[in-house]
Amino acid sequence: MKKFICIVLTLTALSSLLLTGCGSGGGGENGEVIVYNWGEYIDPEALTMFEEETGIKVVYDEFETNETMYPKVEAGATAYDVICPSDYMIQKMIDNDLLAEINFDNIPNIKNIGQQYFEQSREFDPENKYSVPYCFGTVGILYNKTMVSEPIDSWSVLWDEQYADNILMQDSVRDAFMVALKLNGYSMNTLNEEELQEAKNALIEQKPLVQAYVIDQVRDKMIGDEAAIGVIYSGEAIYTQRENENLEYVIPKEGTNVWIDSWVIPKNAPNKENAEKFIDFMCRADIALMNFEYITYSTPNTAAQALIEDEDIKNSPIAFPDFSQYENLETFHYLGSEGDELYNNLWKEVKSE
Repeated sequence: MKKFICIVLTLTALSSLLLTGCGSGGGGENGEVIVYNWGEYIDPEALTMFEEETGIKVVYDEFETNETMYPKVEAGATAYDVICPSDYMIQKMIDNDLLAEINFDNIPNIKNIGQQYFEQSREFDPENKYSVPYCFGTVGILYNKTMVSEPIDSWSVLWDEQYADNILMQDSVRDAFMVALKLNGYSMNTLNEEELQEAKNALIEQKPLVQAYVIDQVRDKMIGDEAAIGVIYSGEAIYTQRENENLEYVIPKEGTNVWIDSWVIPKNAPNKENAEKFIDFMCRADIALMNFEYITYSTPNTAAQALIEDEDIKNSPIAFPDFSQYENLETFHYLGSEGDELYNNLWKEVKSE
């Protein structure tokens, strides 16, 4: 989904990048804020502007997946101030008492976030106490119209033998099982072992057709015509279409994942007030627009949406889909430690075949 670089970016006045270990440095004029975010998931210039306007130094650390982020936060070896997990992981962090309630009096720009995104957030943050939406999107199929013989509308194409060695799958247990579960008409949050075994068997059956299990590489491979079909996040799809006009994105008829990534503050945050200043800054319309244009992941900031000048993007069904036009859309839920273990063990079986 987003690239992992395993560095801390300490961004000063002109966004100088210092390759250091994963840790924090000293404070600036008004202290610091330690941010843990996905790779390539923010405009560096926005961080520079925050430092210049507030005098708060940003210490920036990156992760590749929710699953690599969580144990580091749980262990507490590095105390972060702001983190940007996905929906189900936020639910897990709430359940395990790792998050602080946000003081929304310190985030006046929260008014820019569309109410529908807070409604969506209730699935993982029932009282909207712990999170502020940052980006949202869908998971779908990206295909190359010059390499695929007919329009695609179903996950079943990922099992079509004519595309053997031309299919890219997400190297992610929940995303991979989502595809197989939706294909068979099941919830992507199921704990029914028969349904999960059926999905596992489908993924094992598919495996000889898969060119590679990837995360961000699906983007570059599809742009470079190295594969015909790939499972991809909608924000990545927007970027790829800018680079290769032959690429088409579709939400399959069987349904998919609608995801949301949000800012949260860990309970052990050493700089909570600075964290709230940072979140408020990211909710400012002009900053949210900068980040949207830089990362191409859809912004839930309706004030920023109104500022988009490119009408094609502003009205894009990929960037801002009308969810009422689709069926069987779901958000990932945290399934508990037993659910995690069940999915992970099944995924190991798929990968070991």
